Amino acid sequence: MLVHLSIRDLAVVEALELEFDGGLTVLTGETGAGKSILLTALGLALGDRADSGFIRPGANRAEINLGFDVADSPAARQWLEDHDLGHHGDCLVRRIVNADGRSKAYINNRPVTLQALQELGAGLVEIHGQHAHVQLLKPQEQRRLLDAAADNGELLTKIEGLYKRWRVLRDELAQSENAARDRVAREELLRYQIDELEQHDIADLDYKALIEEHTLQANMGKILSTGQAQLEALYEDETRSVNSQLAQAVHALADLGQLAPELLEPLVMLKEAQVQVKEAALQLRRQLDRLEADPARFDWLENRLGDLHRLARKHRVRPEALPEHLDALAEELAQITQGSEMAEAAKLEFEQIAIEYAGLAAILSERRHAAALELQDKISAAIRELGMPQGRLLMEVRPMAGKEPAPHGWDQVEFLVSANPGLPPRPLARVASGGELSRISLAIQVAATDSKTVPSLIFDEVDTGIGGGIAEIVGQKLRMLGQQGRQVFCVTHLPQVAVQGHHHLLVEKSSGGGVTQSTVRQLDGQERTREIARMLGGVRLTRQTLAHAEEMLGLQGSGEG
Repeated sequence: MLVHLSIRDLAVVEALELEFDGGLTVLTGETGAGKSILLTALGLALGDRADSGFIRPGANRAEINLGFDVADSPAARQWLEDHDLGHHGDCLVRRIVNADGRSKAYINNRPVTLQALQELGAGLVEIHGQHAHVQLLKPQEQRRLLDAAADNGELLTKIEGLYKRWRVLRDELAQSENAARDRVAREELLRYQIDELEQHDIADLDYKALIEEHTLQANMGKILSTGQAQLEALYEDETRSVNSQLAQAVHALADLGQLAPELLEPLVMLKEAQVQVKEAALQLRRQLDRLEADPARFDWLENRLGDLHRLARKHRVRPEALPEHLDALAEELAQITQGSEMAEAAKLEFEQIAIEYAGLAAILSERRHAAALELQDKISAAIRELGMPQGRLLMEVRPMAGKEPAPHGWDQVEFLVSANPGLPPRPLARVASGGELSRISLAIQVAATDSKTVPSLIFDEVDTGIGGGIAEIVGQKLRMLGQQGRQVFCVTHLPQVAVQGHHHLLVEKSSGGGVTQSTVRQLDGQERTREIARMLGGVRLTRQTLAHAEEMLGLQGSGEG
């Protein structure tokens, strides 16, 4: 439960330190005194959005510190352990709002995110605002209340997860189906193109080698005739070849070398040239012997290159790029095939998720129906206690139109109420007056709270629109909640509710030096009597109002004895 609250420079509060106990704590004060500032502080400390407008004029920052005893909150203890924010039975929450609108948050002196504050706060404090009855008219709020009473949180999380995956798969399958016709046509074209290219052995194509061989065959006559002529000129003509002339020169210089030794060096060079010419001639002969004009091969090459150029034009690529193009077509076909397989797998998963969702949704519906029967009886009893003796509330759980998954299951939840005998139950928004709606809202909140484990409950003027004996019953119910191991706070303007508090806090506003401030203090004894009297009779306190206040407080005290 909440044991300590510290506020610095928040709105109209300069400094405030409060200690809290269990039971029912009532907060009262004049209209505009700042009773809501405590709720604002709690909201900010537990993750509400903040801006610089919350800072007291003239201050640089606002700061809120909360101290909790988490012994009565297993959920909060588990959360702290899961997030390695160790505790020794207590928890400190701190929120700082700076002048630039930025804020910092801490749990047990370690910085955390706003989401972390919100998650922890959900297990520590639950706030029922003064406009809860307005929210109650919304179908989603009625469904939320029923699910909270039925403890459907974990089941709803699973259903919402399945719904999200189902929706993603549904969209993917819809896109896949829309593109199916184009995909089939494209697949057929790719298979035709790949078959055509494979029939021409494009995968093993060496276009450069083909061009070289075609060039060779095209010029084979010239190559053979020219080569043979050069072979004769170099070596085979015994009288006029280069080789025979070199032989003559070598012989002549050999004779002269005996007369002029300096001619021996050119002689050596000529002998080497003779060897090179002979070797070149032999190599040329070998090459010419291997070459042969092949008209059939040349025709095949002509046809092959013609086919390649035709395919290249058809596929709009260069002939030498045809193998790469074939690989690209095969890769695209593989992707289409894989996409078809994936679409089939997605369809199977989609169908499986729909089956799993249906099973969980059916369980959820059963839980809702069972919880509705139990909770509507409790709420109807509370309504009758709150001055509507013939009042009756029904929780109608019915399937939505169609069976398409939704994030909250297949059910519509609607609260129906009959405030007078003889009238059939009708939707809450169409039959309840303002006062009746406030009482029904309070009855629902009180009845639904019985099954909750949140240790601290805050009711902000939820008694609006009621008075007299009904207000006393409201106070008694809130007091009973505080006696059932819970900590209850109630901001109220009704004395009948205020006298039921185990503790009484007064919120006061003062002005001085052009500055308005709100303060909060604990009331006991005569101070509390005077505050109850003020709530009964206004600013001027008379003996009668003081006596009435004392009587109300006395009756409450004797009732406990």
